[in-house]
Amino acid sequence: MSDLFSVTGAYADMLRSIKAAVRDSRLLVQRTVNRNLIDLYWTIGHEIVQRQETEGWGKSVVERLSSDLCREFPGTSGFSARNLWDMRRLYEEYDGEPELRQLVAEIPWGQNLLILNMVKDLAARAYYLRMTAEQGWSRNILLNQLKGKAYERHALAEKQHNFAATLPEHLAGQADEAMKDVYLLDFLGIGKPVVEREMERRMVNRIKDVILELGYGFAFLGNQYRVNLEGKDYFIDLLFYHRRLKSLVAVELKSGVFLPEYAGKMNFYLNLLDDLVREPDENPSIGIILCADRNRVEVEYALRGINKPVGVAEYTLTHDLPKELAGKLPDAKQIEAEILRELGEEVEG
Repeated sequence: MSDLFSVTGAYADMLRSIKAAVRDSRLLVQRTVNRNLIDLYWTIGHEIVQRQETEGWGKSVVERLSSDLCREFPGTSGFSARNLWDMRRLYEEYDGEPELRQLVAEIPWGQNLLILNMVKDLAARAYYLRMTAEQGWSRNILLNQLKGKAYERHALAEKQHNFAATLPEHLAGQADEAMKDVYLLDFLGIGKPVVEREMERRMVNRIKDVILELGYGFAFLGNQYRVNLEGKDYFIDLLFYHRRLKSLVAVELKSGVFLPEYAGKMNFYLNLLDDLVREPDENPSIGIILCADRNRVEVEYALRGINKPVGVAEYTLTHDLPKELAGKLPDAKQIEAEILRELGEEVEG
């Protein structure tokens, strides 16, 4: 019987290994095909630009070229006049930008067109090209990130944290890169203020969307994550593990405005995680406090003296972003009044 189990276990290991190899091979083939296609489009765009400049040809050459290519390669999509113009534009926009040129070849044509059409700033284009390549964003996901101004919330915003004072330099930079200043949670379908537990429940139900918004590298470990200290239980709203940082990441949700005592509570949680949960080969745990609103000066003072790495960010439940990006959520008093009103209706019912 032991031999049978041994054989069965060995076979299972072999099957897993071969399945992983097949998936890796398919992914490599897809990437190779995509790179070859983008290289072809780049070459066509280059030819059109060069010929128009040297031969003095006008716009009609694109129409003729489209017709001839479609006749020569029937059933092959991609040679419409509109697409040829886009190939020409791709070459013109990225010629002389070798880093962007390399990123362009890493993502599909449809995603390239979205970025080309909706983003003009080169730094922003680099961000969306890189993130699409790293995270495998589909066209719909990329479109949502573009509409949600991910670049402004992630790369441009002045984030609030104490990472530089509490983490090694190389890790502090990576932690800053992993954090956003504002998180867009419109996919939760919340049209009015709710208590933290309801928001947490919806986030768990849509955890794939949450991880997508958090960014590359996050893995969900659990909600109301229990940590026991000398017989007393403490519960962390959401606990993640970040693969690149090799750190536990605790997320606490606050339905109202940031309060200074939140920083001290998060510091306590991170002490618990580091001493009772963290593995020996992992980096220090990191905390993110997500709140509906904040006073930036108050956050700055609250984080002073905190010896664990803590960041404070806002969330918004619609595409309307904070004032430095767009609008504002209701303030804390409005949120509190709405919650009390709902609780009152439940009691009366």
